[in-house]
Amino acid sequence: MKTIAYYISDYGYGHASRSIAVIRKLLKDPNVKIIVCHSFALSFIKESLHSNHLSYRTIKTDVGYFLEKDSILPDKGRLFEEYKNFVADWDFKVEQEREFLKLNHIDLVVSDISPLPFEAAQRLGIPSIGVSNFTWYTAYHDLIDDSELKPYKVAYQKMTRFYSLAGSNENWNVPTNHYGFFSREVDLQEVQRIRNLINPNAHQHVIFLGLGMKIDVGILEQLPIWESPDCLFLVSSNVKVNRSNVFQIPTDYLESQNYIAASDLVISKAGWGMIGEAMNAIVPLLILNRASMKEDQNTINYLNKYHLCNTMEWDEFKTYQVDPSTIKGVNKELRDNSSSNFNEADRIAADILRMIQ
Repeated sequence: MKTIAYYISDYGYGHASRSIAVIRKLLKDPNVKIIVCHSFALSFIKESLHSNHLSYRTIKTDVGYFLEKDSILPDKGRLFEEYKNFVADWDFKVEQEREFLKLNHIDLVVSDISPLPFEAAQRLGIPSIGVSNFTWYTAYHDLIDDSELKPYKVAYQKMTRFYSLAGSNENWNVPTNHYGFFSREVDLQEVQRIRNLINPNAHQHVIFLGLGMKIDVGILEQLPIWESPDCLFLVSSNVKVNRSNVFQIPTDYLESQNYIAASDLVISKAGWGMIGEAMNAIVPLLILNRASMKEDQNTINYLNKYHLCNTMEWDEFKTYQVDPSTIKGVNKELRDNSSSNFNEADRIAADILRMIQ
């Protein structure tokens, strides 16, 4: 039996969702045991994964982003404060991880994409894999002064391998594998049930508006988008918009990729996980651009390169209404390019397992 310590970023649900997709594949191997290290979305992960070969360790793995009030843009001041607090006892954190890895006889460390375990793994001679489309070091580059980011930079330099996901612009001088978008698998029967429930006559366009579960947008209710002709909207359970054409994903619903697959258009910030779910289901994308977010820009550049999305500025979105003819146009682009979109979770899991065989 081989034991993998699987660290998952504490920012939002995207890292958790794509990690679930990979872990489900890994658990098909009866000789693998996984310890998930995470805190923010731990209950969601526990409810999504069922195996006797799984255990959990509650630990804050990173700080992610903080957003300005009523905006999807980063709050630099708050971010810097939280980051400084997190790295203040960095040497102690690394030693704590070293003790954990040693005590639990870990054979391999996988991280999406917490910097926490890499130094500890290297000290013990345990191989480690970073899996992501970015690292928090590069994500913070334009938000925090580079001299402050040394703990993260040093940590990521200790990765044994990097599994670079679509849109990545990372270069860590370690052996690197490249993968496209992937997501949790879609249940086609469930997709049809959702469509029948919200759009039984199929007369309207179903729009998934995904601003992320960490977004707190007070102006949302007043946006003109809800008045878009012949449109129904699917939103996360945290989006409180009281309109007859807006449907919330139930709070206890785990497999949100089925709601995305039931949509005719996904409007979203450039979150990798949601884009992966839209790609996997071949649903067209309208991406809200955040120029100050480096991670977003790399993802958008990748999508634009392959004509896989349309983009819109946040200020433009505030007055936007959906034009149904646009949906068909984007749909055609996506269908024409669909050969480049396939689920890579199987390949990632196989490559991870190769590291411990």
